[in-house]
Amino acid sequence: MWRPDDGWEALRGGRGPSTGGVWLDRTTTPPSVVKRLVAPGPDDPEELAVPTHDAWWRRSAAVAASGVVDGTTGLRSVPVLDVTEDAEGVTLRHAYVAPDPPPALYLASRLGAFAGCAPPAVPWLARGQLAGRLSRVEWRGGWTTLQRTSLADLADRLWQRRRHHLAGIDALPQVLQHGDPVPGNFPARDGDTALTLDWSTLGTGPVGGDLGYLALSAPESLEVLLDAYVAGLPTDLASPAEVLYGARVTAVYTIVNRAEWVLARAAAGEGALAGKFRHPSVAPTLRVLQRQYAHLEALL
Repeated sequence: MWRPDDGWEALRGGRGPSTGGVWLDRTTTPPSVVKRLVAPGPDDPEELAVPTHDAWWRRSAAVAASGVVDGTTGLRSVPVLDVTEDAEGVTLRHAYVAPDPPPALYLASRLGAFAGCAPPAVPWLARGQLAGRLSRVEWRGGWTTLQRTSLADLADRLWQRRRHHLAGIDALPQVLQHGDPVPGNFPARDGDTALTLDWSTLGTGPVGGDLGYLALSAPESLEVLLDAYVAGLPTDLASPAEVLYGARVTAVYTIVNRAEWVLARAAAGEGALAGKFRHPSVAPTLRVLQRQYAHLEALL
């Protein structure tokens, strides 16, 4: 059975059903970071084995081995030192990058530049990321917990329009996207390039999609980030209105999905649901949802 070396230091992060852990190895010179990917078992969801699904368990390893983002514009992979496969999974070793996170406006512009890169000709790019996540929610019955809140009517109208908006973003220019642009995945920058970790959702999606995900963790408003993204986007690839629509649909449906998830977990405990809105596991998500309220209304 595979196991980490005793001297490795466990690091935070590495979320996902196929991630077995992330460690800092100081025994190498210079230090390196080790990430373990665990092969799915017979009882795991089928989508973990589908190469075009955003949850495909091997994508980080495929990206590392192929080198498809080693020299891309805007975003570039932190150097990969080793990829080792065994019967239980894959072990990735990356160079350690001292954390110096770049600001969100810089990241927005670099995501725009990355969207201008030609998608690599590989069969395992993630596709339909937002549609896949909404289909999983639909399988569970929709946003049932939100129906017990003051957002019930708005959530219901937004849910009823989901296929309309999914078709709308499918009609936008489809571009290369990181798929999970949260601050922790961008430890530092090298000039005009953001050094980037965790390529497990690398794929294609609507122009502005990455921007919508970024807006959920950035202090700046989506409108401010939009200007930076468009400035980094190649000329004539898409209009600002198209970028805004792709970002808006992605941000709104993603944060409402998250609100449903955190509220459903809280609802399983004792007490009235309304009394749990300020709980530390719920309140941050609801605050982000409030920030996107104007964009939610715009989609109705």
